[in-house]
Amino acid sequence: MNIIKFPGLGLEFQISRIAFHIGNIAVYYYALCIVFGIIIGLLLARFSKEKFGIPFDTVLEILIGGIIFGIVGARAYYVIFKMDYFLKNPTRILDIREGGIAIYGAIIAIIIYTIIYCKMKKVNFYNLADYLIPYLSLGQSFGRWGNFFNMEAYGNKTNSILRMGIETATFGYIEVHPVFFYESICTFLIFILLSIVKKRRKFEGQIFCLYFILYGFVRMFLEGLRTDSLRIGNVRVSQLLSFVLFFVFSIFYGIKRRKIRKEEIQK
Repeated sequence: MNIIKFPGLGLEFQISRIAFHIGNIAVYYYALCIVFGIIIGLLLARFSKEKFGIPFDTVLEILIGGIIFGIVGARAYYVIFKMDYFLKNPTRILDIREGGIAIYGAIIAIIIYTIIYCKMKKVNFYNLADYLIPYLSLGQSFGRWGNFFNMEAYGNKTNSILRMGIETATFGYIEVHPVFFYESICTFLIFILLSIVKKRRKFEGQIFCLYFILYGFVRMFLEGLRTDSLRIGNVRVSQLLSFVLFFVFSIFYGIKRRKIRKEEIQK
């Protein structure tokens, strides 16, 4: 059991990474948080009114492939930028029970898979993405709590009222930024905002673009707080990627909005 404290809030938790066992197989809270996020997102997608002509059966068709690609992509992203460690410990590459997956890897892999699926099935990718991406943000919000149970994705030392106290092997007891919690709240707010904008979408791909603008902006700052960032030299990989996504999609979004305004004026 690990003890996690929130001294500023007067809270203390004794937690285990393992939720329960099925025979000799341990089921981790990390996995349960991800699965719970997927289920909630799937249920909300089922009853969404803004499907943009995409039948829910299409979502079910791509679900299994999306989950597989997402897990593989998330682990591959992590392994690539921790290659020095995994070259020395190759047997640990497939061991994701205690974490070691990266959301950007999952997102990239799922988008690639979805593009391929849409081309094969002649489905409008932007309509599908606009329909589903708010639920990706919601899934991230729930999934981040897996980091809580694994005692990871935390930041630098702080005296903030939201500080989290943990026991570490290197530094002993420290009080740090609960970055996982910050991101959970931010992604939930992104979900709410995307759901509102979705009801009055102006162009195909608008919600898809807006997600990357908002999440890229949030992650760009939160990644700077983390102590466990994947790096190339001194560069935080996910922070750099967040900046690129924010910049590129902001430009694309701005161009599309200007085009729509001109068309509205001409009418």
